[in-house]
Amino acid sequence: MTALSVSHDVAVTWLESAFQGRAESLAVQLDVPLLAPDRLEAGLLLQVGETGLQLQAMGADAPGPVRVDFAEGALAHRRLYGGGAGQMVARAAGLRGSLRPSVLDATAGLGRDAFVLAALGCQVIMIERQPVIAALLADGLERARLAGGETAEIVGRMRLIQADAIVTMADWNEPIPQVVHLDPMFPHRDKSALVKKEMRVFRPLAGDDLDAPALLAAALALASHRVAVKRPRKAPAIAGHKPSAELSGQSSRYDIYGIRKL
Repeated sequence: MTALSVSHDVAVTWLESAFQGRAESLAVQLDVPLLAPDRLEAGLLLQVGETGLQLQAMGADAPGPVRVDFAEGALAHRRLYGGGAGQMVARAAGLRGSLRPSVLDATAGLGRDAFVLAALGCQVIMIERQPVIAALLADGLERARLAGGETAEIVGRMRLIQADAIVTMADWNEPIPQVVHLDPMFPHRDKSALVKKEMRVFRPLAGDDLDAPALLAAALALASHRVAVKRPRKAPAIAGHKPSAELSGQSSRYDIYGIRKL
C-alpha cells in the first residue's frame, strides 16, 4: 500500500434522505462516485446515516458493515474490562505505574489501539493514510466528542492526521513522540486469517504494507524512546532491524525496538 488515492471501486451513498447532503460532500472530499440508494454498483459503499458513517462490502457473502464506535460495543467493553495497563499494547508502549508516554500511532486503522492507550491516559497522535479508513475513524471521533462524558474526554487525547506516515514522520514538526506504535497490514496467505470482517473489507481497499521496512526505519528515526510493532504471532519480524524485546499473546505479538528506557 503506497498510494493515498481511493480505489475506484468505492462509492458513497446515503441511508436516509436527510443525509444526502453529507454524502455529496463526502464524495467530493474523497473524489469517489456518489450513488443514489437505488444504484448500488460499487464493490464497497460508504454509507451515511443516522448512526454515522459505515463501510459496507457488496455481494452475496459480504460481511456486515464496518464502523467506528468508541462509546458502545467492543471498545467500550474493552475500556471497562480489558485489563487496563496490563494489556499487551499498554505493556508494549511502556506504560507502568503513573508513566504515560506520548504516542504516535502511525498505522491507526480504526483507532482501537490508540483508544486503549488514550483511555489509559496517553496523548496519542494517529496517522492513517487510506482516505476511506481515515474518514471512518474521523467520523467515530466526532461522534464520540458529541456524546460527551468519559468517552469524549478520552478522544480529546486523540488526534488524527490523514497522510502517508513515512513522509509525515520524515518531515515531523510536532513534539517528538516517546513511542511510535506500528501495526502494518501483513500479507497473509492463509484464508483463515481473513475471518474478521474488518480484514475482509479492508484488505481489498488498503492492500498490504509492502513498505513496512521503510515505515519501521522512519519510526526508529523519530521515536525518542521505543517503537512497538504489532505482528501476527508466527510472522517474521520486519526486515532490516532486529527487535530488542518481544511480547507474545495467543494470536499476536509485539516486537519492541528499544532506543532508551522510558
